[in-house]
Amino acid sequence: MTLMKIAGYGFMLLLVGLAACTGIGPATALFKPSSPHEQYGQSLKDAKLDQTALGTDWLRASERALGDSLTISVPYRESGYFSASKPLAVGYKLKGERGDRFLIKVETVGAQRVQVFIDVFSLDERGKASLITASKADTNVLDWEPRRNQNYLIRIQPELLRSGQYTIAITREPALSFPVQGKDSRQISSYFGVPRDGGRRKHEGIDIFAPKGTPALASAGGIVSGVGLNRLGGNVAFINNAERRIRIYYAHLDSWYVKDGQRVSVGDTIGFVGNTGNARTTGPHLHYGIYTYDEGATNPLPFIRLGRGPAKQPMLGTSRLGDSVRVADVRTVVRTGPSSETRSLQTMPKGTILTIVGGTDFWLRVTTPVGTTGYVANKATESIRRPLRQVSLPTQRPLLDNADPTAAPIKSLAAGSQLTVLGIFGAFELVRQIDGVTGWVSAQ
Repeated sequence: MTLMKIAGYGFMLLLVGLAACTGIGPATALFKPSSPHEQYGQSLKDAKLDQTALGTDWLRASERALGDSLTISVPYRESGYFSASKPLAVGYKLKGERGDRFLIKVETVGAQRVQVFIDVFSLDERGKASLITASKADTNVLDWEPRRNQNYLIRIQPELLRSGQYTIAITREPALSFPVQGKDSRQISSYFGVPRDGGRRKHEGIDIFAPKGTPALASAGGIVSGVGLNRLGGNVAFINNAERRIRIYYAHLDSWYVKDGQRVSVGDTIGFVGNTGNARTTGPHLHYGIYTYDEGATNPLPFIRLGRGPAKQPMLGTSRLGDSVRVADVRTVVRTGPSSETRSLQTMPKGTILTIVGGTDFWLRVTTPVGTTGYVANKATESIRRPLRQVSLPTQRPLLDNADPTAAPIKSLAAGSQLTVLGIFGAFELVRQIDGVTGWVSAQ
């Protein structure tokens, strides 16, 4: 089906997609709501667009991004480009802990407004992806808190038939507010899990040192319970936060400022820092613990540690998006992430052609002619404007649209044709004719 015919479905897609994303129609009450991405994919199938080349490519790209994900460290940002003629989906793999709060934001620049689907998947030990949350249909922003310590994958994918540039930014902040007035995580000592009582037990929290009488604050909203006295904690209190299914424990308080059953909001005073209980011989501090409803004591540090601030990676010039470059070094490594510490995907020899599809000024996200995606150091590449060499074709050969023997021929080149070699990939050379037509020829 031609691009014009596919575009003709635009209005129908808009109606189908709008109904799916806003819950319009009789099916709303019959089926479990799916993500906007799943709804959009179903609208393609309902309109028979999954039987077109572009529709098939869009669906395949969304699945491929789950397996070909790229590894990043947060905070991170990079720019990229999506084309109306070549569906794109990108997967970013990262580590998340319970207590983290990630903000994912995608900004687009183009002639038309673009809907970008943001989906988050958990990854099990075998790498199987399970959808856990997604952005709403009318926004390109997602605020998300992991519920388990494991690897996660963030997939972004624009709708069909849209071209434009995008910037994705991912930042991490603590899920909860800091519980001691005027202090932050730099005042934390004695961390979770360290031995206590000669190794007979482990520390089920963290200690935050502050002067006696400093207000201990509610780090989340909830219902107060357990206000009282015990041997280890001295004056203690709990906040039950049903939203996150956790109980927040305050111990060694000098005195309380709440009572059982009281509802508190973030920043309300729970009590005052002291050294009651088994802390009588130490300096005043708040013992702060978190207990989950399902797994018991968990490390509270991720919930309240300082965030790392905004991403600061230098952005790649937008004019370079979509450009072809070639390997300048004797060889360079294509990696799974924008760092020399990430896993190697493939080693490319000098002259190999790569296409820039995103990245930063230090690390380029590239694709090879056969579709492998990864990162290479910007400094290891060079422009293809300066040719490698001039050749005269020894025999008649087809000029192909890709570095593949089964690729479609653009034209037939006669023996003796004068060609400028711009780069290589495997057994093929990227060449340019005198008239400016570019394509691939077999080098053998």
